[in-house]
Amino acid sequence: MLGVRIAVVAAGLLLAGWTALSAVRTVILPRSVPSLLDRLVMQPLLATMRAVARLRGSFAWRDRVMAMYGPLSMVALVVTWLVLVLVGFMAVFWGVEQQGWADAFHESGSSLLTLGFASVDGTVLRALSFVEATLGFGLLALLITYLPTLYASFQRRERLVALLEVRAGTPASALVMLERTHRIEWLDRLGDLFSEWEGWFADVEESHTTFPVLSFLRSPQPDRHWVVAAGTVLDAAALTDSTLDLPAQPQARLAIRAGFVALRRIADFFDIAYDPEPRQGDPVSITRAEFDEACARLEEAGLPLRADRDRAWLDFAGWRVNYDAVLLALADLTMAPYAAWVSDRSTPSHRPVRVRRWGRRREGTPAGEPEETPRP
Repeated sequence: MLGVRIAVVAAGLLLAGWTALSAVRTVILPRSVPSLLDRLVMQPLLATMRAVARLRGSFAWRDRVMAMYGPLSMVALVVTWLVLVLVGFMAVFWGVEQQGWADAFHESGSSLLTLGFASVDGTVLRALSFVEATLGFGLLALLITYLPTLYASFQRRERLVALLEVRAGTPASALVMLERTHRIEWLDRLGDLFSEWEGWFADVEESHTTFPVLSFLRSPQPDRHWVVAAGTVLDAAALTDSTLDLPAQPQARLAIRAGFVALRRIADFFDIAYDPEPRQGDPVSITRAEFDEACARLEEAGLPLRADRDRAWLDFAGWRVNYDAVLLALADLTMAPYAAWVSDRSTPSHRPVRVRRWGRRREGTPAGEPEETPRP
């Protein structure tokens, strides 16, 4: 019997320590480090919420359901931390005190929540009680610091997403963005816009890999979404560099590079499959007919287009292939609102999300590093 109690005490301490380490990795460690506990909590909840969202065909229903996933996952994670610490120390108290499970639960709950209604005797038991109280207080303190940091990143992301409506309409469209920019005679200032979005992509990469739940926090307005905004700006930059008859656009190229690197790093966390080294000529979800229709629309709006339409298509597709797969997969994963060239070919969940095991990184598939121009 002594051996059983020793084993139970060891298991309880390991469970509490593992839970505390998972909390530190999730909240404090400033990098994307996959946590098994996070996956065990968030993946089933995500699958459940996606299944509920599919019960009705309307986007309004899906948006309401998926808007709850982010907050619910954070609450579920904190509750899981507290419950596992309580169970771990319940096992410790049971093994050390040699009393029943009911008494062990009573003492563990009192210590974890610092209620003080259960008194323990002996130096060892009091030390264990103090350790558990410290863990419980620490977990709540982590939550208090976690939420402000999380929502500060969310607000930074949403500032440019909201401003994009002025330039790109609702839902956001790369064609509308270029048409409106031409209408106000600001084509020569597109570089400034792309530079700002280059910084936005860098910020999103850092925040959404450190706090992956940010990917599921939806905009205050249902028809806005960070994935749609990313796709709109990337397509606008690709069209600007490949199709518009303008001077060289280095800012557009840098924005595209920053964009597909950011989306790939986020996709890596969710283990979304993509080709890390695509080549010009590889298939993309945009067809040549769609591209020609877009060119006709831009030409009708008065934008200057390059005469060689075949070359323009090859260059545009050469840029799009770098972010096409991850953009559509992230739009599907987050159930983004309908938007041309982004979620219109991924939602409402017409194709299964290509997520294999949340947080399992693939070996040997780093983000690609294409040349400054689309590769032949």
